[in-house]
Amino acid sequence: MGHIRELDQNTINQIAAGEVVERPSSVVKELMENAIDAGATMISVELEEGGLKSIRITDNGKGIEKEDVRIAFLRHTTSKIKTAVDLLSVSSLGFRGEALSSIAAVCQVELLTRTEANMEGIRYRIEGGKEIGYEEIGIPVGTTFIANNIFFNTPARRKFLRTAQTEAGYVSDIVEKIALSHPEIAISFKSNGRVRIHTSGNGSLKDVIYSIYGKDITDHLIPLNEQNDFMKINGYIGKAIISKGNRTYENYFINGRYIKSNIISKAIEDGYKFILMQHKYPFTVLNFEINPEYLDVNVHPSKMELRFRKSEKIYPIISECINDALIEKPNIIDVALEQSTEKEVLRKYVPEPFEIKRQQTMEEVEEPKNIHSEERVREETVYYGTNKTVFVNDVAKQNEEKENSGDYATFLSNLAKPKHKIIGQVFGTYWIVEYNDKMYIIDQHAAHEKVMFESLMEKLKNKEVTTQMINPPMILSLSMTEADLMEKYLENFREIGFEIEAFGGQDFAVRGIPGDLYTLDSQDVLMEIVDNLSNETGKMTPDILTDKIASMSCKAAVKGNSRMSFAEADELITKLLSLENPYNCPHGRPTIISMSKYELEKKFKRII
Repeated sequence: MGHIRELDQNTINQIAAGEVVERPSSVVKELMENAIDAGATMISVELEEGGLKSIRITDNGKGIEKEDVRIAFLRHTTSKIKTAVDLLSVSSLGFRGEALSSIAAVCQVELLTRTEANMEGIRYRIEGGKEIGYEEIGIPVGTTFIANNIFFNTPARRKFLRTAQTEAGYVSDIVEKIALSHPEIAISFKSNGRVRIHTSGNGSLKDVIYSIYGKDITDHLIPLNEQNDFMKINGYIGKAIISKGNRTYENYFINGRYIKSNIISKAIEDGYKFILMQHKYPFTVLNFEINPEYLDVNVHPSKMELRFRKSEKIYPIISECINDALIEKPNIIDVALEQSTEKEVLRKYVPEPFEIKRQQTMEEVEEPKNIHSEERVREETVYYGTNKTVFVNDVAKQNEEKENSGDYATFLSNLAKPKHKIIGQVFGTYWIVEYNDKMYIIDQHAAHEKVMFESLMEKLKNKEVTTQMINPPMILSLSMTEADLMEKYLENFREIGFEIEAFGGQDFAVRGIPGDLYTLDSQDVLMEIVDNLSNETGKMTPDILTDKIASMSCKAAVKGNSRMSFAEADELITKLLSLENPYNCPHGRPTIISMSKYELEKKFKRII
């Protein structure tokens, strides 16, 4: 082990800064929260090159007293607490000045601030934790904080930052969250001189949602207001129609602060479980007012994580109130049933003796030595008050239930096609086809998806994609992150038949869609593609992206519970059998299963 030495103060400051300042969005979050704590009713955020070059945040809050300016940049300084006991009752978003030392340690900082009691303000400059300027200056009441060249003195850390566009997206996410949690504050955000976000500060949460997410989202909101002796919940939740393929639309705040909590996320998603498909996530903007004594808000240095002291109470309350808000309650009279023991209920409604059957592997029970456990199934019949166990060796018959890959090949061959007997459709989804001594069940949606995917990929390969123009064009209102993704992959969208162009701000006009998808909800197709792209963290090559878009488009092209005519089903089967691999959809689900005549006769006890 080497010699242990004490680190110099500059190194200590940079290590501490790493706990708070991870990227430009960290700086923006800390400074915006400070502005809110200072009573600001207006906050503007301006970036150059995603914040890598410059971050400028201006507020009209109380400002910092002259004598406190230098102190604010020292480590562990705050105006909110005096002793450790005060940590239990902190209700502000941050401690004014607690992050300034960390930001100043890795940026070139300029602070302009003035309080209402002073005629002049202060201009203070500090770089890498070292003061380089302090002077009085005439400025309005409030604070302007400028952070230039983040990590200028720690180039190794700067290498871990993403592109300017990506970093600007992270900042946009933070600004959106703070705007949603404080509709009473007018917030503006510019990136390279372009206005990205602007809220009026009129106190209307719905107006903020409209300004960030657009009309399509705002038209499908459900208000939520719940209060009990433990907490208050208010805000909006979205209908299932505006669900997303990721959690970017899950917004929730604790006492005005954007927080991440596995408990709250799980409770929200549990409330939606009965109406959302798997891997779909809801839209929510919810504020929770909880007594601070039940929270530990500073678990993580970035203050983005939170622990509850009574989590067992919070989960069911959130889940149930969301579930109740989503359910349209019919006018049904509640009937109270008499409470009875399980045995009494069984005796009342089930004739004696009643029978329950279950199967277990032979590994769970002892059996005669001359019986091979791996070839046995125990069938246990339980009578009321007695047990009777029967061992059955049915392995040979089970093997005759097994399918041979050649059966599928025969069924889908051109020679077999004229002998297909289409029986009909069940559940609006499955087609039953009889051939020889087997019944084939085709999932029309999985089959259609497979046919569409192969057709589109073939057209992409041969540059034969067609575009169907639409008039008037469809307007997409996107978030900043979604808009950046759309711009980044615009050429790839054109390759598969979409005609899209910028329409001002973060809106895009869709003037043409792939001909194969003309009859479908193209907006859903596009948004699902964008959602899927936002989940990607690695580098996407054009070929991989094109395959992904084609797959997503085909997935969206398949509609459930739709009726097909016999002629349409016959045409689909014909197209399916022409494929090299017709047995699975692009996502791995089977397109066809079969059941033999023997299996059916066994089920009906025609064969013992």
